[in-house]
Amino acid sequence: MTAEKKARNGAVKKSKASKSSELSSLAAKIKAKALENQKKLQNREDSDSESAEEDKKAVRDVQTDSKGTQEETRDEDEVLESFADLNVVPELLQACKNLNFTKPTPIQAKAIPPALEGKDIIGLAQTGSGKTAAFAIPILNKLWHDQSPYYACILSPTRELAQQIKETFDSLGAIMGARTTCIVGGMNMMDQARDLMRKPHIIIATPGRLMDHLENTKGFSLRKLKFLVMDEADRLLDMEFGPVLDRILKILPTQGRTTYLFSATMTSKIEKLQRASLTDPVKCAVSNKYQTVDTLVQTLMVVPGGLKNTYLIYLLNEFVGKTIIVFTRTKANAERISTLCNLLEFSATALHGDLNQNQRTGALDLFKAGRRSILVATDVAARGLDIPSVDIVINYDIPVDSKSYIHRVGRTARAGRSGKSISLVSQYDLELILRIEEVLGKKLPKESVDKDMIMSLRNSVDKANGEVIMELNRRSKEKAARGGGRRARMAAKMDMDKEER
Repeated sequence: MTAEKKARNGAVKKSKASKSSELSSLAAKIKAKALENQKKLQNREDSDSESAEEDKKAVRDVQTDSKGTQEETRDEDEVLESFADLNVVPELLQACKNLNFTKPTPIQAKAIPPALEGKDIIGLAQTGSGKTAAFAIPILNKLWHDQSPYYACILSPTRELAQQIKETFDSLGAIMGARTTCIVGGMNMMDQARDLMRKPHIIIATPGRLMDHLENTKGFSLRKLKFLVMDEADRLLDMEFGPVLDRILKILPTQGRTTYLFSATMTSKIEKLQRASLTDPVKCAVSNKYQTVDTLVQTLMVVPGGLKNTYLIYLLNEFVGKTIIVFTRTKANAERISTLCNLLEFSATALHGDLNQNQRTGALDLFKAGRRSILVATDVAARGLDIPSVDIVINYDIPVDSKSYIHRVGRTARAGRSGKSISLVSQYDLELILRIEEVLGKKLPKESVDKDMIMSLRNSVDKANGEVIMELNRRSKEKAARGGGRRARMAAKMDMDKEER
């Protein structure tokens, strides 16, 4: 082989080696590119998969919460403009018209359609939002077709709210002939038993008294009950009705029963109650966990020690002619302030748990009718009561929990009207008011006061308050003496019985 040929062969080999090297390098690049593309594709698929899963989860979250609760949603353009848009019987539409119910409130628009479909409902809405009609209309609509006794039972935490619910059912069901009865404590059991024997369609009750009748009234049974409503459910549980509710739920039928649970707030206790008594409920929420209406003006008034009574009388004088509810923490304070107001010629009445049912109903009727412009009440009046046109709510004592504050101030600014609340804050209430402000998400502005006017009232108010305390002490001693006399007479009678034996 010549030198030239060797050189040519060497060049070819070199060229092949070079090409091989280039090809190898190119293959590596292609492979690397392919791997990169494959990786990108995989990432994209993973991302698409995650996105799809997130979309599915979002849909699931809308349709059901972690407890299997369907979430009722309604687009803005689907908002009901009239009760005529609802598929209810003409008699109910006429009743709504007679009551001047023109357009369903948000909670009614959300809750009534699924309720008419036979779904269990959890209704969450701020106080004064029309919750009662939201469950009354579906029940009465179904009752029109079924016409059977002991058809629905509505449980309420307080006697006053139970009576108010009865009035709503009476108004809506008047044309269709619905029979209702109110079964609450503080009233004669025999009279209530007679009412139950007349086989009403709707029973409105407090849990304790309902249980009394279920256990002791012969012929009364709720085995065929079709609807159970727990109104102000958070309050039912806060008032330790839990054990009684458990007993009632064990007695009531589970098959063929529709259950509505209405509350202003969703708590862990309510979630537990939901799991125990509802089946695939639709959740209709139109408010945040804690919320007050926009038409309510909320302020506070910083009160120096020992001057709370004077500041209260100053406010009552400033708002003379307005309808006012003054909230206290204790029954004794409610009675004392009511007496103080009347002594100083402000027209007031008291509402608290130490009054019998007739006295409580009488006090509420006096205030509703405008014969008393001031209602001094404990939290027994804070829940659910729909008292027309309350102008001012005054928190004489700051409530110890934020929920009670929300419900207290909710007694005014109802159904679109405006209203005002003023909280008297002493040095001992700072922590409580800070907690309330945190829940509300805003600072409460301070009310401006005429300090000279307040100081000019101080001596007169202190003197009147002293007289009130003496009067209440005298009444308390007389009551104790009367009670002692009755006990002595009963003891003497028992002794006579023993001697005769």
